[in-house]
Amino acid sequence: MMGDVSEKKILMVVAQKDFRDEEFFDPRDVFEDVGITITVASSTTKEAIGMLGGTVVPDIAISDVVIADYDAIVISGGGGSKEYLWNNVALHELVLQAFEMEKVVAAICVSPVILAKAGILEGKRATVFADQASIAELEKAGAFYEDEDVIVVDNIITARDPASAMKFGKAVLEALKKY
Repeated sequence: MMGDVSEKKILMVVAQKDFRDEEFFDPRDVFEDVGITITVASSTTKEAIGMLGGTVVPDIAISDVVIADYDAIVISGGGGSKEYLWNNVALHELVLQAFEMEKVVAAICVSPVILAKAGILEGKRATVFADQASIAELEKAGAFYEDEDVIVVDNIITARDPASAMKFGKAVLEALKKY
């Protein structure tokens, strides 16, 4: 059934420190289960450490990514996203390029703020981890915040929290069938 996405390539982005473990590992498992090729990006290629102690060694630095090589960009959340990713201009550019190339652009927890800062959520429904700073950033960028697990608008997917991680991964798979 999912054979049509096995040739796809996903760029997964994590914060160097304090990414939310479930928001990286759960979707990654969903993608790996159907044979999708995953490349992990972060600020550097040094080992990234999750809030719950999980680790991953990124394959590539965000600044070295060529987004044309991927079918989707999936950004994990967690406290480290605010510190390491929210204001990463190279990441904003990748998100904007991916959106303009009609690739799947997805972010979970506080990371939908990155999509907002990249300018792709204006006039669109989106969700984010329900803290005031994150909601305010979405609304400042012209997004319509909704308190939902996962929201899909065209090729953009936003998700709320660790409990939404599996649903988020499955929504990315569904979107990959169309984009």
